[in-house]
Amino acid sequence: SYYNTYLSLDKNSENNEAIGNVYNELLQISAGKDSPIFENYENFAGGTTSLADLKGKYVYMDIWAQGCGPCKREIPYLKEIEAEYHDKNIEFVSISIDREKDYDKWRAMVEDKELGGIQLLADKDWNSQFVEEYLIKGIPRFILVDPQGKIVNSNAPRPSDQKLRKVFNDLNL
Repeated sequence: SYYNTYLSLDKNSENNEAIGNVYNELLQISAGKDSPIFENYENFAGGTTSLADLKGKYVYMDIWAQGCGPCKREIPYLKEIEAEYHDKNIEFVSISIDREKDYDKWRAMVEDKELGGIQLLADKDWNSQFVEEYLIKGIPRFILVDPQGKIVNSNAPRPSDQKLRKVFNDLNL
């Protein structure tokens, strides 16, 4: 692997330890691993939703925030793909990591933009355990999980990327 080749060439043990830690964290969110979970995130439609509630279906997650320009640019594409796959074995889940002070802005944006799918608000914005376990450092971020809760892709194609349809079609959605 590239990692082992790198280790054989770099003799800086402190650097190698830091890179090794990151490598091991990334292995935890690789395809086939159990997905990190979220529990009792506020659902815009009412009540709360956990990842376990969605077992039995593929789950395509959009991690976003209302003040994020690149996130907003994906909305029309996300709406299009949701409409195209609405009757398939997949749930579209948007998880906002907006801060508590922006709660009203999050609710207003979901309503004003008529966002579809399941609209959730993470429990501790960027500090949510789910966000941290997925090593999310930038948004938007898209994640695909299978019906058994295993990671298909922890950095899935964006809705605006034609590769996403290929991924869905390869899964026979």
